Parts: sequence; C-alpha cells; structure tokens
Amino acid sequence: MERINSSLSAWQGNEDLQQRLNQTKQSLLKSPHIAQFLREQDQVTDEMITSGMTKLYEYKKERENCDNCPGLKRCPNLMQGYQPELYVERNHIEISYHACSLKVKEEKQKQEQKLIRSLYIPKDILAASFDQVEADSERMQASKVALQFAMNAKPGEDGMGLYFYGKFGVGKTYLMGAVANELKVRGIETFIIYTPDFFREMRQAIGDGSFQDKLEAVKKAEVLILDDIGAETTSGWTRDDVLGTILQHRMLEKLPTLFTSNYDYDELERHLSYSDKGGTEELKALRIMERIKHQTKSVLIKGENRRGR
Repeated sequence: MERINSSLSAWQGNEDLQQRLNQTKQSLLKSPHIAQFLREQDQVTDEMITSGMTKLYEYKKERENCDNCPGLKRCPNLMQGYQPELYVERNHIEISYHACSLKVKEEKQKQEQKLIRSLYIPKDILAASFDQVEADSERMQASKVALQFAMNAKPGEDGMGLYFYGKFGVGKTYLMGAVANELKVRGIETFIIYTPDFFREMRQAIGDGSFQDKLEAVKKAEVLILDDIGAETTSGWTRDDVLGTILQHRMLEKLPTLFTSNYDYDELERHLSYSDKGGTEELKALRIMERIKHQTKSVLIKGENRRGR
C-alpha cells in the first residue's frame, strides 16, 4: 500500500495538481477492469470515483500484475498470491483481496501433502520431463505412449490409464513423473503415490481417524499414479477395502489410474491372491485385476538398470 500511496502523495503541493488528478482519473477509467466494475456497479457516482481514486489506482496496478502473472513465487502484488476485487460499501469504493487460482491450488497441494505422506516422490522424479528421456529403442515406444496419454487425458470423460511394467531400474517411475509434469501444464491434478508406503499409511490411518479423508482424496484425484504396485506386503484388507474401493470409484467416475510394477498382469494377479491369513484368494484377486485390465493399457519397458550408473 505504501508504494501506491507514495505515487499519489507525490503530487501534493504541485501547482497543476488538479489537472494531473483529472488526467489520472481519465487514465483509470480507461482500464478494462475498472470499466467493467463501473458497468456492473451503475450506482457509482463521479464523486465516489474521485474520492476512491487511491483504491482504483491500487486495483488497476494489482490486476495488471495478475494479467501478466509471472507465477506464484514471483508474484509482485502487495499480498503475494492474492487478487484484488472492488466493491461498494456505504457510498464508497472499497477493495478486498482473495486468493488467486494459483494460490488456491498451492494451498490445496499443501493440505494433500500433509494428509497423505506417501505422496512424497524424489526430486528427480518431480522434475522429470519427456525431453530428458533417453532416446533408445527400448524406451521410445513407452515414452510415446506416455506422452500421448499426457497430451490427451480427459479425466471425467475417459478413464483409460496405463500399466507400465518391467524389471527394476528401467525408468518406469521417471516416465510417470514426466506424465505428471505434462498434465500439470494442462492444469490437471495428479497424485503420484508410492504404493507400499501408501498401504502402510492407510493401516495407521485407522488409528488416528484420518482413514476416510485419505481414501476420499485418492479416490477423487483427477489422475492417480500408483507407483510400484506389487512391492507391498499383501493383505486382504488393503487389496479389497483400500485398492478395490479406490479402483471401483475411479472406474465409475472415469478417472484415469496409472500403474508401475515389476509384475505383468498375470504376475500381479498371483501376488494379490496371497492372503495374510494363509492360502490364496484367487477370485478376489481376479476382481481387482479385471478392473485394472479394463482401465489400463499394458506397456512393457525393457532395458538395463539405469540406477546403477
């Protein structure tokens, strides 16, 4: 506020103050944002405009910053991440601020991260991009399929996802990180969850009362990536009441789910059939796999272990 007030107060004592104020007033009225406000608030008088010039000047400056947004971290507004709004109260023009869409999204992500600890993914995966994928024949096809998904995904309209499988260290998770970053550019929310940690976390959530909130957040994510499924210790509860519930909701709502695994479909089905109570539960595992197969395209990624380099 001090920067804006100083611009206006600098005119004090100047002989042509009135003329400059009139020029500033006319300049303010030419602002598209202010013009729209005045059209919507037809009770605003010329006197109210004159007395509210400081507020109008502040609003114009801040909205122009928003029009040329440099990103949340470099937001030049007085209240970083907040957008101004004009309103009339008691025959005076007033200004208030509300969080912009970028600020709202950041706060939502912080809450999600706080709620679901297994959303944590290493920094190199968070920075993944298709430009950095090695252009070898073993990963080219998988990269092409992943990019096509990222460019064309329509959560809520098309629930088809991907199932990337292959041996340890061939780059499955990196490709998923590239997908998530491409979707981010398109404004699509993506959860990348390390599955073994997630299942452990959900068991703990029963005790602290956060189970339902965590489950709902994962169920409703626009795009969900379950990383390293099959690496977890199998239990009937996590398979049926957690994974099964999530997949059923996402199938009905046409929300894409993507997977990475060391197992192909058949191997994962055998893994899911083992019960922590002993024995196997083939039918229950088959039900889960039918949902996965119906909603994903299977892609084998070959190659050497790149993590050992």
